Amino acid sequence: MKIPPLVCCAVFVAFVSGCGGGGGAPSVKIGLNAELTGEMPAVGASSKNAAELFVSQVNAAGGLDVGGKKLPINLEIGDNGAKSDQSRTVAQRLISQGNALIMVGPNASSCAIPAAIVAETFKCPMITPWSTNPKTTVDESGKPKNYVFRACFVDTFEAQVLAKFVMKTLGAKTAAVLYDVASEAPTAQSGLFKEVFEKDGGKVVAFETYTTGDRDFSAQLTKIKAANPDVIFLPTYYNDAAGVARQARQQGITVPLVGSDAWSSPEIIKLGGESVDGSYFCNHFSTDIATPAAKKFVEDYTAKFGRAPDDVAALTYDAFGLACEAIKNAGVMDREAVRNSLAGIAKFDGVTGTMKFPHGSGDPIKSAVILQIKDGKFAWVENAQP
Repeated sequence: MKIPPLVCCAVFVAFVSGCGGGGGAPSVKIGLNAELTGEMPAVGASSKNAAELFVSQVNAAGGLDVGGKKLPINLEIGDNGAKSDQSRTVAQRLISQGNALIMVGPNASSCAIPAAIVAETFKCPMITPWSTNPKTTVDESGKPKNYVFRACFVDTFEAQVLAKFVMKTLGAKTAAVLYDVASEAPTAQSGLFKEVFEKDGGKVVAFETYTTGDRDFSAQLTKIKAANPDVIFLPTYYNDAAGVARQARQQGITVPLVGSDAWSSPEIIKLGGESVDGSYFCNHFSTDIATPAAKKFVEDYTAKFGRAPDDVAALTYDAFGLACEAIKNAGVMDREAVRNSLAGIAKFDGVTGTMKFPHGSGDPIKSAVILQIKDGKFAWVENAQP
């Protein structure tokens, strides 16, 4: 298969498993818009791995049933570099030139939000595996977008989960917050946590920010230490969280650190070491309490890639499951038909749990888990139901 040329530094890789997709033979074209390079390469790697695993499994079984015919899935992967402008470029390329029937990704909200605008413009169904920001699936007026869906819970639910956990399980009455003001998801999560925590009787005694790319957090941590909070909430991506944790411990700050789902990559353990040990975070998936279907996914993923999947991988796998169910139910390779079929899925049992989609919404209602970083591993602590 011919590999498309590079566009604005966005890298594209065509992937067809099981053959049958070349030489003009019909195939189901699915695009993956992922963060393969940039600030969060571990996120893109997990998403790409899960996508390739899913496609290889479907194609090895003969392909996807579309209108009574088994067709191979043709997966085209675009690297958005974890940048908003590149995510738009990738989306345009996958949809308008790659003729993707449906697009999966991006994962980071800062990339998913601009890509969603492209999907709406071209009327192409899009499923983001990991973007929790409410803006991804709604327009500026708050009305649900027509073509954009997600496989994860949203920030409003996560804020409630974390605030409740911090107050009831950890017994904290005060909290400090430190987040990246230039990043969509951390900004939303920090504000929502503060709102819910204080509404429930807690007090945020320090609310500090930094900007993407910053590596020195000493000034912010000095203010936080002086405020003497019971916990510190860090809705930051795994790479930043590790740096903050190291510097916090170096300053003698010993209170528990609590993070959002942005911590979910095992890379945080490699980067943070003992500094993040004992910390907690909210997540979409835990291998400790996996269902039979999830256990098989974990086994297959581990066998193929040599390591257990994280939540991004599991959510990407579910996003592809949703996409293929919609295509199968539509029975035709038509974007509008697939979009309508996707909107008609009221319940989906995935490896990350059961998703229930309210009528007219692309946001599933699903449970969350609280994990702790303990002895170099992610350990399940408790479930949180919507």
